[in-house]
Amino acid sequence: MTSPAFHDMDGLIWYDGALVEWRDANLHVLTHGLHYASSVFEGERVYGGNIFKLREHTERLFNSAEILGFEIPYTVEEIDAASYQACEANGIVDGYVRPVAWRGSETMGVSAQDAKIHVAIAVWPWPSYFSPEARDKGISLKTSIWRRPPPDTAPVHAKAAGLYMICTMSKHEAEAAGCDDALMLDWKGRVAEGTGANIFVMFGDGKIITPPPECFLNGITRQTVMELAAKRGIEVIERHMEPEELADAEEIFVTGTAAEVTPVGRIDDMSFKVGAITKTLRADYEALVGRPDQETEGAVSAA
Repeated sequence: MTSPAFHDMDGLIWYDGALVEWRDANLHVLTHGLHYASSVFEGERVYGGNIFKLREHTERLFNSAEILGFEIPYTVEEIDAASYQACEANGIVDGYVRPVAWRGSETMGVSAQDAKIHVAIAVWPWPSYFSPEARDKGISLKTSIWRRPPPDTAPVHAKAAGLYMICTMSKHEAEAAGCDDALMLDWKGRVAEGTGANIFVMFGDGKIITPPPECFLNGITRQTVMELAAKRGIEVIERHMEPEELADAEEIFVTGTAAEVTPVGRIDDMSFKVGAITKTLRADYEALVGRPDQETEGAVSAA
Protein backbone atom coordinates (compact mmCIF):
# COMPACT_ATOMS: atom_id res chain seq x y z
CA MET A 1 0.00 0.00 0.00
CA THR A 2 1.33 3.40 -0.95
CA SER A 3 1.53 5.93 1.86
CA PRO A 4 -0.14 9.30 1.30
CA ALA A 5 2.07 12.25 0.38
CA PHE A 6 2.90 14.31 3.42
CA HIS A 7 1.46 17.50 1.94
CA ASP A 8 -1.89 15.80 1.28
CA MET A 9 -3.05 14.47 4.64
CA ASP A 10 -5.97 15.19 6.93
CA GLY A 11 -5.32 16.83 10.24
CA LEU A 12 -4.04 19.97 11.90
CA ILE A 13 -0.53 21.42 12.23
CA TRP A 14 0.54 23.87 14.90
CA TYR A 15 1.96 26.75 12.87
CA ASP A 16 3.24 30.02 14.37
CA GLY A 17 1.02 29.79 17.41
CA ALA A 18 -2.22 28.41 15.96
CA LEU A 19 -3.61 25.15 14.62
CA VAL A 20 -4.13 25.29 10.85
CA GLU A 21 -5.47 22.78 8.36
CA TRP A 22 -2.76 20.34 7.32
CA ARG A 23 -2.94 21.22 3.60
CA ASP A 24 -2.76 24.95 4.39
CA ALA A 25 0.49 24.73 6.39
CA ASN A 26 2.63 26.09 3.54
CA LEU A 27 5.52 28.51 2.98
CA HIS A 28 6.83 30.64 0.13
CA VAL A 29 9.27 29.21 -2.44
CA LEU A 30 11.75 31.98 -1.56
CA THR A 31 11.90 30.97 2.09
CA HIS A 32 15.45 31.37 3.37
CA GLY A 33 15.35 27.98 5.09
CA LEU A 34 14.72 26.29 1.75
CA HIS A 35 17.56 27.99 -0.09
CA TYR A 36 20.18 28.31 2.64
CA ALA A 37 19.26 25.53 5.09
CA SER A 38 18.63 27.99 7.94
CA SER A 39 16.35 25.46 9.60
CA VAL A 40 16.49 23.27 12.70
CA PHE A 41 14.18 20.48 13.74
CA GLU A 42 13.50 17.67 16.18
CA GLY A 43 12.04 14.18 16.08
CA GLU A 44 10.09 12.86 19.05
CA ARG A 45 8.03 9.76 19.78
CA VAL A 46 4.65 9.59 21.47
CA TYR A 47 4.03 6.44 23.52
CA GLY A 48 0.64 6.02 25.16
CA GLY A 49 -0.01 9.76 25.00
CA ASN A 50 3.37 10.69 26.49
CA ILE A 51 6.00 12.44 24.36
CA PHE A 52 9.19 10.71 25.47
CA LYS A 53 11.74 13.16 26.91
CA LEU A 54 9.93 16.12 25.37
CA ARG A 55 11.75 18.72 27.45
CA GLU A 56 15.18 17.43 26.40
CA HIS A 57 14.13 17.53 22.74
CA THR A 58 12.65 21.01 22.99
CA GLU A 59 15.75 22.34 24.73
CA ARG A 60 17.88 20.84 21.98
CA LEU A 61 15.69 22.56 19.37
CA PHE A 62 16.36 25.90 21.05
CA ASN A 63 20.06 25.15 21.33
CA SER A 64 20.22 24.23 17.63
CA ALA A 65 18.57 27.53 16.72
CA GLU A 66 21.01 29.42 18.90
CA ILE A 67 23.94 27.69 17.19
CA LEU A 68 22.55 28.78 13.81
CA GLY A 69 22.20 32.32 15.11
CA PHE A 70 18.46 32.80 15.45
CA GLU A 71 16.00 32.94 18.33
CA ILE A 72 12.79 30.91 18.47
CA PRO A 73 9.98 33.40 19.29
CA TYR A 74 8.37 31.15 21.90
CA THR A 75 9.40 29.75 25.25
CA VAL A 76 10.40 26.15 25.85
CA GLU A 77 7.22 25.73 27.87
CA GLU A 78 5.08 27.06 25.01
CA ILE A 79 6.63 24.63 22.52
CA ASP A 80 6.12 21.74 24.94
CA ALA A 81 2.46 22.70 25.34
CA ALA A 82 2.03 23.14 21.57
CA SER A 83 3.47 19.67 20.98
CA TYR A 84 0.79 18.11 23.16
CA GLN A 85 -1.84 20.37 21.64
CA ALA A 86 -0.95 19.07 18.17
CA CYS A 87 -1.12 15.46 19.39
CA GLU A 88 -4.51 15.99 21.01
CA ALA A 89 -5.91 17.83 17.98
CA ASN A 90 -4.96 14.94 15.73
CA GLY A 91 -5.83 12.12 18.11
CA ILE A 92 -2.22 10.87 18.20
CA VAL A 93 -1.60 8.56 21.16
CA ASP A 94 1.26 6.58 19.63
CA GLY A 95 3.15 8.40 16.91
CA TYR A 96 5.79 10.90 15.88
CA VAL A 97 6.25 14.62 16.56
CA ARG A 98 8.21 16.89 14.21
CA PRO A 99 8.89 20.44 15.46
CA VAL A 100 10.74 22.63 12.96
CA ALA A 101 11.94 26.24 13.04
CA TRP A 102 13.21 28.22 10.05
CA ARG A 103 14.00 31.64 8.63
CA GLY A 104 11.26 32.99 6.39
CA SER A 105 11.07 34.82 3.08
CA GLU A 106 11.41 38.44 4.19
CA THR A 107 14.94 38.60 2.79
CA MET A 108 16.75 36.62 0.10
CA GLY A 109 20.49 36.15 0.20
CA VAL A 110 23.08 34.66 2.49
CA SER A 111 22.50 37.35 5.11
CA ALA A 112 19.03 37.10 6.62
CA GLN A 113 19.06 39.13 9.80
CA ASP A 114 15.56 40.50 9.13
CA ALA A 115 13.92 37.20 8.20
CA LYS A 116 11.02 36.17 10.43
CA ILE A 117 11.48 32.99 12.44
CA HIS A 118 8.67 30.51 11.92
CA VAL A 119 7.85 27.42 13.97
CA ALA A 120 5.62 24.48 13.11
CA ILE A 121 4.80 21.21 14.83
CA ALA A 122 3.35 18.28 12.89
CA VAL A 123 2.35 14.90 14.31
CA TRP A 124 1.39 11.64 12.65
CA PRO A 125 1.11 7.89 13.32
CA TRP A 126 4.45 6.09 13.30
CA PRO A 127 4.88 2.31 13.47
CA SER A 128 8.60 1.53 13.10
CA TYR A 129 11.48 3.17 11.23
CA PHE A 130 12.72 -0.21 10.04
CA SER A 131 10.55 -3.21 9.16
CA PRO A 132 9.73 -5.62 12.01
CA GLU A 133 11.72 -8.32 10.19
CA ALA A 134 14.77 -6.06 9.91
CA ARG A 135 14.50 -5.08 13.57
CA ASP A 136 14.40 -8.75 14.62
CA LYS A 137 17.13 -10.11 12.34
CA GLY A 138 19.26 -6.98 12.27
CA ILE A 139 19.40 -4.24 9.66
CA SER A 140 22.02 -4.10 6.92
CA LEU A 141 24.36 -1.14 6.49
CA LYS A 142 26.56 -0.02 3.62
CA THR A 143 29.54 2.21 4.35
CA SER A 144 28.97 5.60 2.76
CA ILE A 145 31.49 7.43 0.62
CA TRP A 146 30.42 10.63 2.42
CA ARG A 147 31.93 11.53 5.78
CA ARG A 148 30.84 13.57 8.74
CA PRO A 149 32.52 17.00 8.57
CA PRO A 150 35.11 18.14 11.12
CA PRO A 151 33.55 19.98 14.08
CA ASP A 152 35.27 23.23 13.09
CA THR A 153 33.73 23.27 9.61
CA ALA A 154 30.00 22.90 10.30
CA PRO A 155 27.51 23.29 13.20
CA VAL A 156 27.74 19.56 13.93
CA HIS A 157 26.06 19.75 17.34
CA ALA A 158 22.91 21.37 15.97
CA LYS A 159 20.08 19.28 14.57
CA ALA A 160 20.20 21.42 11.46
CA ALA A 161 18.57 20.62 8.14
CA GLY A 162 21.67 21.17 6.01
CA LEU A 163 23.66 18.51 7.83
CA TYR A 164 21.26 15.83 6.61
CA MET A 165 21.99 16.32 2.92
CA ILE A 166 24.80 13.74 3.01
CA CYS A 167 22.56 11.45 5.07
CA THR A 168 19.91 11.43 2.35
CA MET A 169 22.52 10.81 -0.33
CA SER A 170 24.11 8.02 1.71
CA LYS A 171 20.81 6.33 2.56
CA HIS A 172 19.67 6.43 -1.06
CA GLU A 173 22.93 4.82 -2.14
CA ALA A 174 22.58 2.15 0.53
CA GLU A 175 18.97 1.38 -0.40
CA ALA A 176 19.92 1.13 -4.07
CA ALA A 177 22.41 -1.56 -3.01
CA GLY A 178 19.70 -3.47 -1.14
CA CYS A 179 20.66 -2.26 2.36
CA ASP A 180 18.54 -0.64 5.02
CA ASP A 181 20.83 2.24 5.90
CA ALA A 182 24.35 3.62 5.60
CA LEU A 183 27.27 3.66 8.00
CA MET A 184 28.79 7.11 8.20
CA LEU A 185 32.48 7.60 8.94
CA ASP A 186 33.94 10.74 10.45
CA TRP A 187 36.29 13.13 8.70
CA LYS A 188 39.26 10.95 9.63
CA GLY A 189 37.66 7.77 8.31
CA ARG A 190 36.65 6.39 11.72
CA VAL A 191 33.26 4.89 12.60
CA ALA A 192 30.77 7.67 13.38
CA GLU A 193 27.07 6.71 13.18
CA GLY A 194 24.20 5.83 10.85
CA THR A 195 22.32 8.39 8.80
CA GLY A 196 19.97 9.09 11.68
CA ALA A 197 21.11 6.88 14.56
CA ASN A 198 24.09 6.43 16.86
CA ILE A 199 26.03 3.16 16.87
CA PHE A 200 27.15 0.79 19.65
CA VAL A 201 29.55 -2.14 19.25
CA MET A 202 30.37 -5.17 21.45
CA PHE A 203 33.61 -7.08 20.94
CA GLY A 204 33.05 -10.02 23.30
CA ASP A 205 34.41 -8.72 26.59
CA GLY A 206 31.02 -7.64 27.92
CA LYS A 207 31.71 -3.95 27.30
CA ILE A 208 30.04 -1.63 24.83
CA ILE A 209 32.05 0.71 22.62
CA THR A 210 30.53 3.81 21.04
CA PRO A 211 32.25 6.66 19.16
CA PRO A 212 32.52 10.00 21.00
CA PRO A 213 30.04 12.55 19.57
CA GLU A 214 32.67 14.97 18.28
CA CYS A 215 31.18 15.53 14.83
CA PHE A 216 27.59 14.33 15.28
CA LEU A 217 24.72 14.65 17.73
CA ASN A 218 24.97 13.12 21.18
CA GLY A 219 21.56 11.55 20.67
CA ILE A 220 18.95 11.65 23.41
CA THR A 221 18.23 7.97 22.82
CA ARG A 222 21.99 7.35 22.86
CA GLN A 223 22.23 8.92 26.30
CA THR A 224 19.18 7.00 27.50
CA VAL A 225 20.60 3.64 26.41
CA MET A 226 23.93 4.43 28.06
CA GLU A 227 22.03 5.07 31.30
CA LEU A 228 20.15 1.77 30.89
CA ALA A 229 23.43 -0.07 30.32
CA ALA A 230 24.88 1.47 33.50
CA LYS A 231 21.89 0.24 35.49
CA ARG A 232 22.66 -3.25 34.19
CA GLY A 233 26.28 -2.91 35.22
CA ILE A 234 27.39 -2.91 31.59
CA GLU A 235 30.37 -0.66 30.96
CA VAL A 236 30.08 1.74 28.02
CA ILE A 237 33.34 3.14 26.67
CA GLU A 238 33.46 6.13 24.34
CA ARG A 239 36.40 5.79 21.99
CA HIS A 240 37.22 6.07 18.33
CA MET A 241 36.93 2.94 16.19
CA GLU A 242 38.51 2.18 12.88
CA PRO A 243 36.12 0.48 10.44
CA GLU A 244 38.48 -2.51 10.23
CA GLU A 245 37.78 -3.23 13.91
CA LEU A 246 34.16 -4.05 13.14
CA ALA A 247 35.20 -7.39 11.67
CA ASP A 248 35.86 -8.58 15.24
CA ALA A 249 32.54 -7.34 16.65
CA GLU A 250 30.02 -9.80 18.06
CA GLU A 251 27.03 -7.48 18.40
CA ILE A 252 26.18 -4.08 16.95
CA PHE A 253 23.08 -1.98 17.40
CA VAL A 254 21.96 1.56 16.58
CA THR A 255 19.84 3.95 18.61
CA GLY A 256 17.63 6.90 17.78
CA THR A 257 14.18 8.35 18.35
CA ALA A 258 12.97 6.69 15.15
CA ALA A 259 15.22 3.62 15.25
CA GLU A 260 14.79 3.10 19.02
CA VAL A 261 17.19 0.19 19.72
CA THR A 262 17.73 -1.73 16.49
CA PRO A 263 20.27 -4.53 15.97
CA VAL A 264 22.63 -4.53 13.02
CA GLY A 265 22.97 -7.85 11.18
CA ARG A 266 25.34 -6.83 8.41
CA ILE A 267 27.76 -4.09 7.45
CA ASP A 268 29.11 -4.42 3.91
CA ASP A 269 30.36 -8.04 3.80
CA MET A 270 30.50 -8.51 7.60
CA SER A 271 27.76 -10.34 9.52
CA PHE A 272 26.78 -10.03 13.17
CA LYS A 273 24.43 -11.84 15.54
CA VAL A 274 21.57 -10.28 17.45
CA GLY A 275 23.04 -11.04 20.86
CA ALA A 276 22.04 -10.95 24.50
CA ILE A 277 23.22 -7.43 25.28
CA THR A 278 21.33 -5.97 22.34
CA LYS A 279 18.16 -7.87 23.24
CA THR A 280 18.40 -6.85 26.89
CA LEU A 281 18.88 -3.15 26.22
CA ARG A 282 16.19 -3.17 23.57
CA ALA A 283 13.75 -4.71 26.06
CA ASP A 284 14.79 -2.24 28.75
CA TYR A 285 14.27 0.68 26.39
CA GLU A 286 10.85 -0.51 25.26
CA ALA A 287 9.82 -1.00 28.88
CA LEU A 288 11.02 2.52 29.73
CA VAL A 289 9.10 4.25 26.95
CA GLY A 290 6.04 2.02 27.24
CA ARG A 291 6.21 0.99 23.61
CA PRO A 292 2.89 -0.52 22.39
CA ASP A 293 2.84 -4.28 21.93
CA GLN A 294 1.28 -3.95 18.49
CA GLU A 295 2.41 -1.30 16.08
CA THR A 296 -0.05 0.97 14.31
CA GLU A 297 -1.23 -0.48 11.03
CA GLY A 298 -1.45 1.59 7.87
CA ALA A 299 0.70 4.37 9.28
CA VAL A 300 2.90 6.60 7.18
CA SER A 301 6.58 7.21 7.85
CA ALA A 302 9.28 9.69 7.01
CA ALA A 303 13.05 9.96 7.35
